[in-house]
Amino acid sequence: MTDTIGVEVAYALPEKQQIVRLDVPEGTTALQAVKQSRLDSVFDDLEFSDDLKLGVWGKSVPGDRVLVSGERVEIYRPLLADPKEVRKARAARAKAARTEGDQSSEATASESDSSD
Repeated sequence: MTDTIGVEVAYALPEKQQIVRLDVPEGTTALQAVKQSRLDSVFDDLEFSDDLKLGVWGKSVPGDRVLVSGERVEIYRPLLADPKEVRKARAARAKAARTEGDQSSEATASESDSSD
């Protein structure tokens, strides 16, 4: 008889979340547990593939990572925007706003100088 371990598989959208508890054979990988969870039948847009982004308790793991009892596998959604690009764009907008503010301050100062 094969020993089993208890694990969870979690997936979340902003409006809907699901955690599935499973008893799986020892030696089960993260991706195998995800496939056994059948969460793809609960979430229409979820597709299981070998390049699926997974984690265990918030730490990214490869699909072939062997699970131990009590772990929770998390299925990560693809990012809508690259966080680095978002930060760069925000910094560029802040810099442009500062530059624009400096130019308007200089214009106001030169106007008051010419009125003397």
